[in-house]
Amino acid sequence: MNPPRRFILLVLDGVGAGDAPDAAAFGDAGANTLGNLSRRVGGLRLPTLQSLGLGNVLDLQGVPPVEHPGASWGRMLEKSQGKDSTLGHWELAGLVTARALPVYPRGFPEELVQAFCEACGIPGVLGNKAASGTEIIAELGAEHLHSGKPILYTSADSVFQIAAHEERLPLEELYRICRVARDLLVGEHAVARVIARPFVGVEGAFERTTNRRDFSLKPHGPIVLEAAREAGIEVVAIGKIDDLYAGTGIDRSLKSKNNDEGFGLLCEELRQPARQEQFLLLNLVDFDVLWGHRLDPRGFAGGLETFDRQLPQLLELLRPGDVLCMTADHGNDPTGSNTDHTRESVPLLVVEPGREARSLGTRESFTDMAASVVSHFGLPASFSGNSFLD
Repeated sequence: MNPPRRFILLVLDGVGAGDAPDAAAFGDAGANTLGNLSRRVGGLRLPTLQSLGLGNVLDLQGVPPVEHPGASWGRMLEKSQGKDSTLGHWELAGLVTARALPVYPRGFPEELVQAFCEACGIPGVLGNKAASGTEIIAELGAEHLHSGKPILYTSADSVFQIAAHEERLPLEELYRICRVARDLLVGEHAVARVIARPFVGVEGAFERTTNRRDFSLKPHGPIVLEAAREAGIEVVAIGKIDDLYAGTGIDRSLKSKNNDEGFGLLCEELRQPARQEQFLLLNLVDFDVLWGHRLDPRGFAGGLETFDRQLPQLLELLRPGDVLCMTADHGNDPTGSNTDHTRESVPLLVVEPGREARSLGTRESFTDMAASVVSHFGLPASFSGNSFLD
């Protein structure tokens, strides 16, 4: 008797594979997270990913193509109008967002900020502008400690971010005012995510902690996680997956603070005796948060090389009937001049034990992932994408 089937979706947050055809419209012409990174650091050392065919996806210094890759390979393009983690994950789950979510490059309207302060019962906020997270706490952290007012900021993405020192504003209070903001930000101000950004330290040495929490919009339509769950397949979310889908269609959520912890939790899940079919999703956030946004090519390269050394542990846990997909949700080129996400294609590597690898070409939408989940489990659902398993 065959063991229950498993579909494992591994999202390397921000690991783009070259500017998308519409990148110029987003100000991202020439962005290429993996390609530019490989050249900036003088070549990447990724023997496991090379053997799977990452060098067959795009031109990477130090990672040449191989004749017989261990994974099927290709790229995917995003149809949704954005380059945000939320929209990228929604599209991977089968939901295209045709209208861009609101952004606030000049800060949030005064009446919105006032309504937020009144609803939270706070005297005011600091900042209210687009800024780098590390830079704004360096600029306003001391004033925040003195006044107690939280720091409000945004970015090029559809986000409402609230930073506060953990000793000045306890975590639960920070999370509370973020929930208030999430309930308030609807209609024309329905941003993709409200993000709690706690930090610690003293003036001149403030550091963000791993207690970040995202409060996302609910998906505006059906997603494949719901279809899988309704069919009796256990949906397990690891890392910030639960936040990005606002809990929709998820049976169990396992929080992780970094790539290593998330990867370890996934491997532990795969070691457990299978009780039922499973759809497991993991987001590896460090590529985006620690190295992409901070324009740190060396750190980014080191993170990829660490992941490459860990990957054989995961491959050894696969069995016939499993599908492992590795991809990304957007780009975050650390060699650029700004700290924002980049509009890129994303890599696609698909491991199917016992099946010969093949070129998957350039997929027209991330929704091909959802269609492939449907195909793998034989779900009574349909999404706009085309399965790459057929």
